[in-house]
Amino acid sequence: MARPKKAPAKRGRKPAAAKAVAAKTAEAVPAVVASAVKASEKAHAAVTAQQAKVDAAATKATAAKEKATAKPTPAAKRAVAAANAKVKAENTKLQALKAEARTATVAVKAAQIEAKAEEVAAKAIAAVEAFEASLVAKAEADLAKAVAAFEAKWRKARGKQDAAKVKAHATKEHGKASVAAKKLKAKATATAKTATAAAPKKRGRPAAAKATTAAAPKKRGRPAKAAPATAAAPKKRGRPAKAAAVPAAAGAAPKRRGRPAKAKPAAAAAGTAPKRRGRPPKVAS
Repeated sequence: MARPKKAPAKRGRKPAAAKAVAAKTAEAVPAVVASAVKASEKAHAAVTAQQAKVDAAATKATAAKEKATAKPTPAAKRAVAAANAKVKAENTKLQALKAEARTATVAVKAAQIEAKAEEVAAKAIAAVEAFEASLVAKAEADLAKAVAAFEAKWRKARGKQDAAKVKAHATKEHGKASVAAKKLKAKATATAKTATAAAPKKRGRPAAAKATTAAAPKKRGRPAKAAPATAAAPKKRGRPAKAAAVPAAAGAAPKRRGRPAKAKPAAAAAGTAPKRRGRPPKVAS
């Protein structure tokens, strides 16, 4: 059984790959170099075309010479002269185009050198920027370390200074507190002595005096008619006269402030009969 034949592989690069290479080349080649290369290619194409014209003129001149050699007539001689002039003119143009092509080639090289110089300068600038960025990062790291070291050193020194200040202030405040405590203790002792020496006085009205003799119990109802007794002394209206102040003896009871309480009336005379409540009994006629 015969094996199936494989399809022949296509030669050449794939279109996508060719486009990618062309794009990369276009991106890699600077615009100045591309323009110089284009001008050089155009100049070389012109040289090639002019070279073809020179070759054609030389071929015609050779044919004219052969014809004039075979049959030397004035017309043949004029044709040879014209062909030689044509060759000379085309050669002159060719030399001019070759000079332009050489100039274009030099321009391409100059553009390439200039582009390379620009590339080197760009790389140098990028290297400088990268170096500057690294220095900035290093400076930030060094600054952080220096700040941390300075902060630790400063805090240590400041802590010692503050501790000394606190100690001095504490000594001063303790001294003030001790003096104030001594004064307060002395004042408290003096106050206690004064309170012990003088008895405290009570404020308010004095208590009412109790009756010396207990009054006879009263009966309910109307009181019986009693015999006329000796008339009691008339009472004076108004406040009673103040008694003369008697010097207080040692250990006397303290006086109360305010108005003195009114004394209760003394008990009735011994011969007075107790009063009854209600109507009195009828007397026999």
